[in-house]
Amino acid sequence: MYPRKITNNLWILGHDDFHIYLIQGNSACALVEAGISATSDLVLEQLALLKVKPDFFIVTHPHSDHVTGLGSLRKSFPDATILAGQGAEAFLHHPKSTEILLREDLFMAKAMAPRGLFSTKTWTADLPLLSGCKVVRTDDELALGGITCRFLEVKGHSPGQIVAYVPEIKALLVSDSLGNLYPGKGFFPTFFTGYSDYLATIDKLAGMDPQILGLGHHGLFCNHLDIENLFGLARQAALDVKNYVLNDNRDANAIAQDLFHFYYCDELAVYSKENIMNCCRLLVRRVREIPGSPV
Repeated sequence: MYPRKITNNLWILGHDDFHIYLIQGNSACALVEAGISATSDLVLEQLALLKVKPDFFIVTHPHSDHVTGLGSLRKSFPDATILAGQGAEAFLHHPKSTEILLREDLFMAKAMAPRGLFSTKTWTADLPLLSGCKVVRTDDELALGGITCRFLEVKGHSPGQIVAYVPEIKALLVSDSLGNLYPGKGFFPTFFTGYSDYLATIDKLAGMDPQILGLGHHGLFCNHLDIENLFGLARQAALDVKNYVLNDNRDANAIAQDLFHFYYCDELAVYSKENIMNCCRLLVRRVREIPGSPV
């Protein structure tokens, strides 16, 4: 199934749970996302199969499931340039980040082993650093030869969050901007840095009317009705959590526990319980920060 060709310029690599996108031009190519450490061998095999050497690594945001594979990839392609959003480096280099991100990376690697995802190398022991990376802003472009990667800074999910847009094929690679998809069901909303910003991002991305929509996990879509429906599902999932929290007068932890028990299943179980519980606490906090919301 992977690597899978979407167009002459776009491939999807990695695994169902962790997508890495290859944008291939006439003169250079770029990888969007880095996955986890346990996917790095798989991605390297896929690149070798395609006989491709990436010139750029694009970090969409500094969460463990999108960046801890970068170290191994960078060792294999030391001349490649790393691009990231403003704030990603500071978040990743924060003293509290290292232990949390590496612990989660190891959990995900072990959780994926029964599904056939494994690494022949030792799982990462060092957090991949973004020191010296090139910071990209909204409307910055990366010319790859006959194809362009245009960047857009977005808010709501993570510090230093960017999405990549390929205008020639109207492909929008949104990472986790819409949340985490349960295939055929809906989304776990992930407005960890701001509820209003998150909804504004969904609406802005939907307004771009992409013909190809690539998520960070569990799906790349090329059907217009499917894409339109996904934006609606993502927005509704955020609204549902907002209404649930606002209509419950219990303490924040009790509400977060309920959200955890509802969402922690199926595809989301690749993450640790501690991680998703903390995510649910953030969702409650962000809703209660909305102006006019009861505390």
